[in-house]
Amino acid sequence: MKDNILHLLQTLRAYAVEKGYLVSVIYHEEDSSLMRFANSAVSLNTNEHIIRLGVEAYDGRRRAEYSMITGLDNLDEMKRGIDLAVEMAHHAQPLGYDMTIPVFKQDFADESAFDPALAAMSSEERLAFFNQAVAGLEEEELLLSGIFSSGVNIWAQINTLSEHTQYFQTTDAQISVVLAHRQLKWEVTAEQSAQQKADLNPEALRRELAFLVRCYKEQPAMQLPLGTYDIVLGQAAVADLLSTMNWIGFSGGAYKRGFSFLSEEQVGQKVFSEQFTLVDDPNRRETFPFRFDFMGMERQPFPLVQKGVFQGFMWMQDDADEFGMKPTGHTVPARSLVMAGGDVPVATVEELARMPRERDVLYIPFLHYMNIVNPSQGVVTASSRFGALLLKRDGSIAVPYNVRLTQSLLDLFGERVAWVSSVTAPYNTSSSYGERNPTAVIVPMFMQVNGLEISHSNSSY
Repeated sequence: MKDNILHLLQTLRAYAVEKGYLVSVIYHEEDSSLMRFANSAVSLNTNEHIIRLGVEAYDGRRRAEYSMITGLDNLDEMKRGIDLAVEMAHHAQPLGYDMTIPVFKQDFADESAFDPALAAMSSEERLAFFNQAVAGLEEEELLLSGIFSSGVNIWAQINTLSEHTQYFQTTDAQISVVLAHRQLKWEVTAEQSAQQKADLNPEALRRELAFLVRCYKEQPAMQLPLGTYDIVLGQAAVADLLSTMNWIGFSGGAYKRGFSFLSEEQVGQKVFSEQFTLVDDPNRRETFPFRFDFMGMERQPFPLVQKGVFQGFMWMQDDADEFGMKPTGHTVPARSLVMAGGDVPVATVEELARMPRERDVLYIPFLHYMNIVNPSQGVVTASSRFGALLLKRDGSIAVPYNVRLTQSLLDLFGERVAWVSSVTAPYNTSSSYGERNPTAVIVPMFMQVNGLEISHSNSSY
């Protein structure tokens, strides 16, 4: 497969060179499978194989992009796509800066994050995984839903300035298992990310679900009074907050456009908690990494925050061109964020519930419907929905109804951080819309932040 794809790119490059074009060609192929569950049954079992070709054409300061869904054998259609991109570039509005066109200095192929076993996983195996994850937990009033999404993803590139190519192939899986009570309207969720088949662990999902179901069935439900709480954020909540921080915090282009809550003056300054260290690390296979960016720059671990000290912005090539900065190897479809673990050895919610505590602690595993309130101040808002627990000082547990947090990321990862778990794991943050672009963030399983205000509290599920 790889040889056929690279041969196609060389053929398209030869056509563009013969025509005197200046273009980059990006090939994307996905082989995606999705098994969806609803009402304790398989509601959808489907797969799709899609090939996309993107062409970027350059004409001085003019640039145009054209993309199509095509097939490996549709060579003439792809050539017409190149012609169209070049024609569009002639009529494009000129940019206000000189852009850098990628020149690959060597051939690069990375299949280190590809697992043939995960790629070949059958529908029967996915169904068996779900059955193991909920074995003995389903009841007449407790219904199963969720998804098992998995696939193979390929990116490949060439341009007319160089004969060299880049090729990336990965496998990924994203699993979400939900048990929902038909009458009481609560639900609990457990999730898992996998880059290879050996990462899959249905027993771990079952243990988490069994504990949460027991809590929700046996412990009293309550409306929390408004006020401040010591809150333990679960892995999913931390990962989603970091993904938002990645968007409105660490992008140099976002900062220059006034869309970041960080500034150049804060580089080298302690902005966050000493317990917060964050790196973009393309060596971690669990994040489906790119070890070279799409400009051909080799990527190395890039520190963003070191023990609370802000290390600097990430610069993708186009932003660097526009603002006269040096690119940092971040012209990639997805980054490889890794947050360091702390010193509290807690790995599961059951272990968390057994920890001694001096005050009541609110556990929030997920933050739903997250939105940005003010990007320049890093303020976000989100809802806990289901899965939350109130871990009381006396060791008992209550089930809180939905609450809302509206906080600054500077507070959530600032001096209010009480502790961070030592155990880390990947959390899959991939979007299910558009082209397949597997993304995962490696984060601690838990992080406690004290003195956070609850701005809304529901009176029922």
